[in-house]
Amino acid sequence: MMQKFKSIVKKEFLYYLIILVILALIMHIDLLSDPLLRFDTMKEKENYFHPFFYSFIVYSIILLLRSIINLLAKLFKKKTK
Repeated sequence: MMQKFKSIVKKEFLYYLIILVILALIMHIDLLSDPLLRFDTMKEKENYFHPFFYSFIVYSIILLLRSIINLLAKLFKKKTK
């Protein structure tokens, strides 16, 4: 039981990190050309947590949509049996 929980948490954490990286690259294209300059700017403005916050919002929306789809799939699967 605990092993299954750990694997689910690892998988969801990986999803979160992928969303974080994709959003960072979409919002700050200069991360590809000069990442140190972007991190210095972030340090100067002291806005460390906004990438994690935005990623959490997107992750939550995707998680909600996945849950709704899984629920609908289970409902339709039970009706066909």
